[in-house]
Amino acid sequence: MRSRDEPVRLDRIYTRGGDGGETSLGSGERVPKDDPRIEACGDVDELNAVLGVALARGAPPDPLERVQNDLFDLGADLSVPLSDTKRERLRVTAEQVAWLEGLCDEANADLPPLRSFILPGGSETAALLHLARTVCRRAERRVVALAVREEVNPEVRAYLNRLSDLLFILARAGNAETGAEEPLWKPGGPGRDA
Repeated sequence: MRSRDEPVRLDRIYTRGGDGGETSLGSGERVPKDDPRIEACGDVDELNAVLGVALARGAPPDPLERVQNDLFDLGADLSVPLSDTKRERLRVTAEQVAWLEGLCDEANADLPPLRSFILPGGSETAALLHLARTVCRRAERRVVALAVREEVNPEVRAYLNRLSDLLFILARAGNAETGAEEPLWKPGGPGRDA
């Protein structure tokens, strides 16, 4: 058995096992690729990829690199139903959620109060973090839908909920750091006929 710090080794990328439209859960159970659990895992994977783009475009690595790793933990949690108790499984913890809450409080402390709803944009980094936030919300909705059908670790939902808050705050902080103006929602907006 490998240690927790040892990377997973993948000798082959393709297996041909999914050619028929099914895939394996972490428990070994085969399910259709459009199973709600797989849909939730896919949205978490997409969120991680968007964060990778944000990092490649200059978003600060702290705390996003840890978040990316946590999202792999979260995907591992989702990939094994809670009913599978054959062996100890990697699960998202309340400590991981509390860590996000602390980051939210810390990053939000120096930001000006909100004067309006904010439109995604400003700097490139802020726009990418807003995109990540929307993908995070979709992943959260998928997990909620899955939880209607079967039991899901409640810390998974809490983690995604806090992460979307953090991404919003980090997008605001990114605009503040670069001096980019926050695009504010103007109800009825300019350019509309009265």
